[in-house]
Amino acid sequence: MARDKHSILVVDDEFSIRDSLENWFRKDGYDVRAVENAADALRAIQERPADVAVVDIKMPGMDGLELQRRLHESNPRTAVIMITAFATVETAVQALKQGAFDYVTKPIDPDELSHLVRRAIEQRRLEDENLQLRETIDELVAVDTIVGESPAIRKVMELIQHVAPTDVTVLIQGESGTGKELSARAIHVNSRRRYLPIIAVNCGAIPETLLESELFGHEKGAFTGADRKRRGKIEMAQGGTLFLDEVGAISPRMQVELLRALETHEFHRVGGMESVHVDFRVICATNENLEKAVQEGRFREDFYYRINVFTIEAPPLRVRRCDIPLLAAHFLHRFARQMDKHITEISPEAMKMLVEYDWPGNVRELSNAIERAMVVGKPPAIRVEDFPLRSARGPAGAAGGTEALEQVERQHIAEVLGRADWNISRAARILEIDRVTVYNKIRKYGLRPPAARP
Repeated sequence: MARDKHSILVVDDEFSIRDSLENWFRKDGYDVRAVENAADALRAIQERPADVAVVDIKMPGMDGLELQRRLHESNPRTAVIMITAFATVETAVQALKQGAFDYVTKPIDPDELSHLVRRAIEQRRLEDENLQLRETIDELVAVDTIVGESPAIRKVMELIQHVAPTDVTVLIQGESGTGKELSARAIHVNSRRRYLPIIAVNCGAIPETLLESELFGHEKGAFTGADRKRRGKIEMAQGGTLFLDEVGAISPRMQVELLRALETHEFHRVGGMESVHVDFRVICATNENLEKAVQEGRFREDFYYRINVFTIEAPPLRVRRCDIPLLAAHFLHRFARQMDKHITEISPEAMKMLVEYDWPGNVRELSNAIERAMVVGKPPAIRVEDFPLRSARGPAGAAGGTEALEQVERQHIAEVLGRADWNISRAARILEIDRVTVYNKIRKYGLRPPAARP
């Protein structure tokens, strides 16, 4: 059977050995070079690298062990197989420590040596494929990156860079549509777990009766309809990351079960007795005020502190308006490729409208609006009439100049204070300003807690 022309370098001071090996490997379909000493081998490898080098240990001048070391320095990807008539444990251990693929003893068994060469070439092929796969993954994960240059989004990126290399549990908080899952995936792909899966679970979309089986899996016969054993999402996240979206929707009973799994990395499948151990990282996301939920008894305090080790606040789009043109262009190019439409820009009037619109649905709403506009729009640009936003413009589009800016600021500060349950320190952290400035803004705009209003 014909082989690809993999190259083999034979190094042995005995002519009969060189000649026999050269003939054997040529019959197997390899590209073979044979030399009698280490100096010739180094020259040959400089002229043309070899996939495999078959090297005699005992040779005049530079011996095989020194040649192996030099070959490894010259090209670490060349697999070296040592041959010797004087096999000892010491020489074998030294050769393998220096990175030899394996070694054989004289008299040489042609079938054994051919098998070793095939294994060495297969290992190199797998290493090449693994490297190519990693490079491909790196390219893919860079496609859908976080877009923006505003101070708020730069802060998010900075926090992601800090926490990604660790295994710390992360809680991402923010309104719906602010890109919490994108931030979670950015953490994962910048972590040491990037080549293993990130398993997402939308806790708010799964009924409580099914969530336990979804997370922990079940054994055959555990309940009606369980006709086979099934792995849960936690088990599927082995070595990777478990992303719990809408974690605020998890019931207190399930929080107890999850708390134990997060702390011990062990659990039982539903209906099972065997303890399952899984190595995984946890990232959670919510649009709820979990502190308030804890105070109201809807969320367990111990579970809250377990998942709230490192917090990232995903900013709403209305506080990062300078990012809207960048995001709009990003979505425009993406949907243009997907739909194969030659729309390359957004008209100035349409862009002005996008920047002024209040985006209650945040980045997700902007993405949907651009996608819809691409469907109905015509080249070369999408225009105001392609968007369904004109009758739904928020406060930012209702007035102009300083009055509009102050109206936006007042509304944003009021919303942040509400999300923080009027905890001034927490609101200051979210707004990235000091507590004194928050108090000044409260006085300036006459803001009051809901309970204090007449």
